[in-house]
Formats: sequence, C-alpha cells, structure tokens
Amino acid sequence: MSHMLCVFSTLTAVLVVAGCGTAPLTSKAPVDYLSKELAKFAPVELKADLSHLSVNDKKCLEKLIKAAEVIDQMFLRQVDPQNPQLLKTLEKNQDQPYLDFFRIMYGPWNRLDHDKPFLNDRAKPAGAGFYPPDMTKEEFEAALAKNPDQRKRFESNFTVIRRVKGELRAVSYHLAYQPYTKQISELLEEAAALTDDATLKKYLQLRSHAFLTDNYYESDLAWMDLNGDLEVVIGPYEVYEDNLFNYKAAYEAFLCVVDKPASEKLSTAALYLKEMEAHLPIAEEYKSSRGLASPIKVVQEVLSAGDTRAGVQTTAFNLPNDERVREAKGSKKVMLKNVAQAKYDKCWIPIAHKLLAERPLQQVSFDMYFNHVLMHEMSHGLGPGMITQPNGERVDVAKLLKEHYSIIEECKADVLGVYNLLFLMDRGVFPKDEYGLFATYLGGMFRSIRFGINEAHGGGVAIQFNYLMEKGAFFSDSQGRLDFDEQKMAPALAELAHHVLMLQATGDYAGTKEFVNKYRLMSPVMQNCIDKLQDAPVDIRPTFIY
Repeated sequence: MSHMLCVFSTLTAVLVVAGCGTAPLTSKAPVDYLSKELAKFAPVELKADLSHLSVNDKKCLEKLIKAAEVIDQMFLRQVDPQNPQLLKTLEKNQDQPYLDFFRIMYGPWNRLDHDKPFLNDRAKPAGAGFYPPDMTKEEFEAALAKNPDQRKRFESNFTVIRRVKGELRAVSYHLAYQPYTKQISELLEEAAALTDDATLKKYLQLRSHAFLTDNYYESDLAWMDLNGDLEVVIGPYEVYEDNLFNYKAAYEAFLCVVDKPASEKLSTAALYLKEMEAHLPIAEEYKSSRGLASPIKVVQEVLSAGDTRAGVQTTAFNLPNDERVREAKGSKKVMLKNVAQAKYDKCWIPIAHKLLAERPLQQVSFDMYFNHVLMHEMSHGLGPGMITQPNGERVDVAKLLKEHYSIIEECKADVLGVYNLLFLMDRGVFPKDEYGLFATYLGGMFRSIRFGINEAHGGGVAIQFNYLMEKGAFFSDSQGRLDFDEQKMAPALAELAHHVLMLQATGDYAGTKEFVNKYRLMSPVMQNCIDKLQDAPVDIRPTFIY
C-alpha cells in the first residue's frame, strides 16, 4: 500500500440501495457561486508513512479502509435519506462542479454558508436525517409526555426517530442502517483476525459486536487501551449533525498511524490533569470527579470518513464521548499532525497575514498552534460532565443544555485550552511565551469563524471573540488590524472560563441560551475581518497518499 495514490472520494462508492432511482434536479445555484465556494478548500496531499507497519497490520488496514467506505454510506443517509438518489443523479449527469461540492459537503447544503442549499432549494431539516423532516420539538416532547417510559430510547445517541401510523417511534441504529451495520461488523471481524496488535484485535472484535447491538461501552473502554502502531476510531460519536437536540450521534472513522516519539513528548501534559482540574476557576463543589486518565496520541492520518470528513476537516479529537467511560477511565486525545500542519500552512498563515497587526503577526508559530489544539482536546475532559439532579439522578450535561451544548462545549475547550497552557507554562511543561500564545490564539480565530457561526466550532469562537472584544482584551488598531492588550487577556479569559463552566455545572439551559444569543453574533468587526478573507482558503481538501 505504500507509495500508492489513494484519492478517497469514498462517496463514489456504491451508495444507492437496490431499486432506488435517480432524484430530479429542480434547481441549482449559479456555477460561479459553486466555483467560488470550491476555491475555499485548498487542495493538499496528506501523506502517512506506513513503512514501519507489519505485513499483517497493513492487511488489517486494507479491511478497515473498506469499512470506512461503508461509514461514508451510512453518514450520507444520516445527513438526509434523499442523498443517495441525488448523488446518483449527479454522477449520471457528470455534473461538475456540483458533484465535487456535494462530495465535500455530504449533501446539497453548504455547511460554510449557514447550510444554504446549492441544489433543489430545499432547506436542511434541523434534525438532519435523524427525525422526520417535518417533526417539531413540540411533537417530540408531546410524544415523551405520552410515553415517559420511552424517554431513554427517544433521547439515545443511537436511535433514529420515525413516524409510524402517525406516532413517533425510536428505531435502533443497527436496525435502521441495515445492511451496512452488518457489513461493517463483518469487515471489523476480518480486520481483527489479521492484526498482530492484541489491543487492536480486542477493540475491533468488541466494536464489531457493538455495530450489531448499539452498545459501544465495552469497545470504548478497549479503545482507551490501544497501544500499537495503528490508531483506529470507527463508529457513531459526535452529535453536531443533530441541530434539533444534539442527541443523535453521527457515524465517522479515523484510520491513523501513531507517531510515537511525538506522542511521548506531549504526554507529559497529561500528568498534570488533576492539577488542571483543581485549578479551574469554579468552586470545588462543581469540579469533576471523572477518571483523569488521558492518553495522548500524535498520529498521521491515513484516511477519514463520514461525519469528520464532511466540510471542515478535523485537526484533533477527544473521545470517547460516553460520560460513563470518562468517569471510569477518562478520555484519549488524538492529534492529527499532518492535518494540522496542512491547515496551518494552507489556511492559517494566509489569514493571519491579512488580519493581524505587525507585532502579534511576528510572534505566531505552528508549535503554539499545535499546543493549543492539544490543550483544547484535553480540556474537553475537564470540568462538569455529569450533574446530580435534586432527585439524585445523574444526568449528562449535554442532555440538559440540549441544542446549545455543542457550541458551549467547544467554547469551553478553546478558552480552557489557553487557560491551561498558561498554567503549564508556569510549571515549565511548555516554553513560557504568553505573548506568543495570545498572538497565535487571536490569529486562529477567523479560521473557525469562517466555518459559520451556526456551526459548533465557529459559533464557539464567535462567542470568545465578541466577549474578549467587549472586555477590551481584543481590539482593532488604527489600520483596522487585530491586536490585543496583553495585561487584560488572562483575567478576561479566566472570567469567560468561569462563566461557561458554571453554565455547564448548573445545567442552566435558559442561561446558556441567553449567553449564546448575546455573544454568537456576526459583529461589525467580525464582518469586516471576514470581508478581508474572501480570497483566503477556508480549509483543506485532502487527497490521501500512502
């Protein structure tokens, strides 16, 4: 497999179930709009060196690549059940550039432009393909009130909601996405039989069974223990695609090779997790009792698929999301270094040159950018996770903050990323360079904001930017370029961290909604910056080479 060019537009695989026809194209966005939007994604070759893998692990990886192709098929349907037919039409017509953009966005909606349709003018349902497209929140809540014993199934990460004879019903993923769940299960069993790595074998065997039961707990625990050359994630994880409730998990896959020297270097930060939790700017009663095991892996991405491949590419992730696993064993941070370097070179630096004042521009660095990404992911595992209700029931914060959870969690992780980097600088874990950290933090703001402020990451950054502008920590100089007040930065960040952590600690849905509505705005300063970036790439469009 080494030296083989592998262009995984996996959506070109067979995605249409037998008997499905093509979907009509009733309207299209202008070609010049599509061309402009496609230009926002800088083409880049992502390379991963597989030469150190054993022969059997390479064979295992080939099976996993086939499984990742199936993940694409499943996620495409989660976005919208009509997607396979629409894709078939585009492929039949060889309809470029619409086909190219559909493959990037995994559907007919522009994820960078508030889900604006570029085909057929149909608005994207807030609940994507997880719920009936015309279902309202009120109908969902009424169904729960009528059937309180069904609440756990209705709110489960691993059920879709369907209307049957006028009544809402919860259908388990492993049934709703047949025959794909069975196909993936078989491929994972075959991959497990091939690998030399005992920890990977155990994970793949358990994960194979999980695709048939939707019980991912044991395989999530096993994933925490992976210690070989391959780092593999495959299954339903993030809930961002469900903009109705943030309940439903989307299928995704990461296939990576471990960079062991870099991983060992960064894992030092994990030794300070308990101290970082103790240092959080909230009262002791609100601090987490989660397990604080936090393996850190630096990897080279071989291939990604599904949710993580749609639109903006993932730089790092912190999993699993199951709070039971986090309380028992903590979470693992995986840093995709080849992706991070590509984004920094192709997207980050051009933005910084257009927006930053001269002094902060001279102090930005890839190392600081990468370290902030690391601490962002580590910070997801800090702070409130489960809340004890007055009746004694333990409830996941995400269930209480509902559709606002994802944006407030991404905001928290960003802010604590800086807050904790400062903490570790004081302890000599990272070189002490507060100015360089603040400059790099500010310089990276608009790469995320350009994703759209309705998206969890972009919206979370908009909150930070507007809050810090309000506090005078950020400002525009006389030439309209962005700068910061070094003396105001740390206090303002601590104040913001406190506010966001307390919203989570108290499960305050109303307060979170008010806070998000106040600060997740496209302010005149933000819009002026966005206007300057019309010709700068927003993200990368990877071709995987290995």
